[in-house]
Amino acid sequence: MILAVGEGLADLSNTLVYSSMVVYALAFLAFTAEWILGSRSKVARTAAALTAAEGEDEAGASSAQAPAVIVRKGGSTSVLERPKVVTRSSSPARDAVPDGPGASGGDVQGDTYGRIAISLTVLAFALHFSAVVARTLAVERGPWGNMYEFSTAFSMVVTGVFLVLLAARMNVRWLGLPLVTTVLLDLGLAVAVLYTESAQLVPALDSIWMWIHVPLAIVCGGLFYVGAVGSGLFLLRDRYEANVAAGTAVRPLMASVMERLPSSVSLDKFAYRINAAVFPVWTFTIIAGAIWAENAWGRYWGWDPKEVWAFITWVAFACYLHARATAGWKGRKAAYLAIAGFLCFLINYYGVNIFFDSLHSYGGV
Repeated sequence: MILAVGEGLADLSNTLVYSSMVVYALAFLAFTAEWILGSRSKVARTAAALTAAEGEDEAGASSAQAPAVIVRKGGSTSVLERPKVVTRSSSPARDAVPDGPGASGGDVQGDTYGRIAISLTVLAFALHFSAVVARTLAVERGPWGNMYEFSTAFSMVVTGVFLVLLAARMNVRWLGLPLVTTVLLDLGLAVAVLYTESAQLVPALDSIWMWIHVPLAIVCGGLFYVGAVGSGLFLLRDRYEANVAAGTAVRPLMASVMERLPSSVSLDKFAYRINAAVFPVWTFTIIAGAIWAENAWGRYWGWDPKEVWAFITWVAFACYLHARATAGWKGRKAAYLAIAGFLCFLINYYGVNIFFDSLHSYGGV
């Protein structure tokens, strides 16, 4: 009877996962419509901000013509404006570029699609969360004993972080489209490749540390992902602002998308704050894993591939934070380090579990 109940809950969990994927797909379409059908922001907006900031310099700089802001469309180009500015270093001017209006572009139609997308994301998260709870009840343990369960829990945390930031009234709706896309890919991989029938833990995993170490690793991974998206979009926005400042031709679609994002300075700060907040938690996660290893295998550290890549991930983010604090690394160099750190996390998760001979290879694939 107990077995039948467990199987029924496992089937319910699977149904809820598929249902959440359908709603996530609808949210993806709504987010896409928000970006495409929202009003096109003008590239001159960033140019005007750069011009105004440069014009404030009174330290003996001479007046000069600013590079023209050019939009390339098809085989022709058009000049939007060519204002008078004062020549100076572009770094202070970049600090004055305002944030874009999120994803909607500020128009009614785009904002409507955005609100629909957020509502669908909330519904998908509710189904997703229910699926994880049902799996927990089915297996009578933490729902992260194999790669399928870890993947479903990881993508749930990613969505949860996004919704919490929205509830805190932060301007993060620009995260919606890349986030929902990633969640769909993650769940698709989980159900198509990584799926594992519900089963009990191997003895080494049957520990209280299963409820401490692994959930913290999932939360850290979700936050590292959000920080990596911020760093990736920073690289795109930073290049766009540099092109506008230099008068390089910019395509209308690129201008429309980039103008809706926060400024490069804001994106850089966003990624830094996320990574700085999660780094101490990741440090404790590694320490908790070492304590668990001593309880399970009689040693704190054995240079197992999972332990090595967890340490490499820690080193990558430690270098990122240290470089920002001591060498003044902001912008592109810091973004590359942050993205490298998240790639190390992915190798630690997928690569070790699938391709390495490790004591931690409980992937079930």
